[in-house]
Amino acid sequence: MGKAKRIGILTSGGDSPGLNAAIRGVGKAALGFYAMELIGFRDGFRGLAEDHRMRLEKNALAGILTVGGTILGTSRDKPHRMEIDGRMRDMTKAIIKNYQSHKLDALVCLGGGGTQKNALRLAQEGLHVLTLPKTIDNDVAMTDATFGFDTALGIATEAIDRLHSTAHSHHRIVVAEVMGHRAGWLALGAGIAGGADVILIPEIPYDISIIAQAIRRRSRHGTNFSIVAVAEGAMSKEDARALQVAEQSKAKARNKFQQQAAKLHLKSVVDKHRGNTLRLARQLEELTQLESRVTILGYVQRGGTPSAADRLLATRLGTACADLIQEGISGVMVASRGEGTEPVPLEKVAGKLKTVPLEHPWVESARRVGTCLGD
Repeated sequence: MGKAKRIGILTSGGDSPGLNAAIRGVGKAALGFYAMELIGFRDGFRGLAEDHRMRLEKNALAGILTVGGTILGTSRDKPHRMEIDGRMRDMTKAIIKNYQSHKLDALVCLGGGGTQKNALRLAQEGLHVLTLPKTIDNDVAMTDATFGFDTALGIATEAIDRLHSTAHSHHRIVVAEVMGHRAGWLALGAGIAGGADVILIPEIPYDISIIAQAIRRRSRHGTNFSIVAVAEGAMSKEDARALQVAEQSKAKARNKFQQQAAKLHLKSVVDKHRGNTLRLARQLEELTQLESRVTILGYVQRGGTPSAADRLLATRLGTACADLIQEGISGVMVASRGEGTEPVPLEKVAGKLKTVPLEHPWVESARRVGTCLGD
């Protein structure tokens, strides 16, 4: 019998329901089924860089399946850009050194899009890295689903359900801001499930006059309230054009001066979009003469007990990850594919974004039931 494999595990990026379930899935399969050793690194890549760790044994994995957040802690620190003693440093060499000193056979990174990119960088340095796709936004490429999404979808849907009674009672427009900077899966799904009258997502730039017309039409038919579900990254057609121009200018910049100017312009366009949901509500109030109120769901979508679907998904991906490590496979993300899993090379995942296709069945269903998408 050969030496037991030793694996490291960390969670990085934003916290999400199902992280603990995934840690448990990896850990229980690794410890109990394959007799591996498991080391948890605290607070994402920072813990690996600074060697802040904890031994994960069976007792540490007990009772965490239903717990939100992550027992390991998390951070958005990048291996190549980490603030140490007040200045930004490249900690890649320190990470490699700690990986080697602990004689790790593999490193498992649980996270979203940023984590996939950072994991690829480490894989290119020669580390045996595997990732699991986590995010409430469901925007990681090359996987059918990410754990955290189903729980957040349920929370956002319940919030919209509760807003209906207030909107109806006071004859108001209630605008509910749902997370999703670059992808509208959460706002679209919760909007459909919660019966929102208007759904606005980043993939479909909106015309404020079209939204106002839809709301006034409801009023003429005797319905003096409307629910608007808006992703935080949703933009008007004018703002979307301004962003596109700014991004094109940055891409075309030839020298350092042009690059700096383009970068500053892009930042100003992005900064102008902050608070867009409040601005949207004011515009709708002016155009419809209906009182408007805003509810920003914010971090409540990230928290709490993971749903049964997320626990199941996280466990499936976690146990499949242990199988791949046993087989000596690395440099992959463990993707959800139907009811099974599939290892996808990190090169195919890193830097990619899974947005809502304009012809997606959810979009078509929303249109069929009369939901206004702002276009």
